[in-house]
Amino acid sequence: MTKAQGITITVGVTGASGALYAQAVLRLLETDARVVRVFFVASDAGLRLLATELGVVASDPKQLPSHIVGSPSSKIEYLPNKDIGASIASGSAIVDAMVVVPCSVGALGSIAAGVADDLLTRASDVCLKERRPLILCLRETPLNRIHLENMLRVHDAGALVMPAMPAFYYAPDTIGEMVEQFAYRVLEQLGLPQEKQYRWPGGSPAKHKEKE
Repeated sequence: MTKAQGITITVGVTGASGALYAQAVLRLLETDARVVRVFFVASDAGLRLLATELGVVASDPKQLPSHIVGSPSSKIEYLPNKDIGASIASGSAIVDAMVVVPCSVGALGSIAAGVADDLLTRASDVCLKERRPLILCLRETPLNRIHLENMLRVHDAGALVMPAMPAFYYAPDTIGEMVEQFAYRVLEQLGLPQEKQYRWPGGSPAKHKEKE
């Protein structure tokens, strides 16, 4: 996916849980020189999630990305979820890929059914119809039959279902380390492999783990 003019990514945030994952992904995209622009859209439940889990609330929504990443953002643009006429609602917009992190089963269901009645689900629908990478970081457990069928439906439509599951085989020491490693894997699926991503060498994780 890497292009000479740089990469543009859309990041969607919905409800459920896992705001730390969204924060980590946005921070990595903000500092990645290969990325020139990031569109950020959150559902009402997603905004509530950011406030509940990160304590992030912005009187001016345009400042929300800066509050999330913890520093002035030069490339992340906030788009209201109700703005169905925003650029990313059209297949003609220059967007290389999209990730919804976390992705609630409600958002999953809307995307699976093609119910594009807000900007987040419409932008997701655009990625599917334009055959662009769409990653859905599902956050729900346990899963019922409806959830499983919807996961299969979006998979068959071209999306990548990537549940927000931290790994333990590299013997992480902190929650932050688990979150970061998952975010690294998300970016790799977006075509942006990360040097700090742990790659299993075989053998004992305690033996092979590299410390900062």
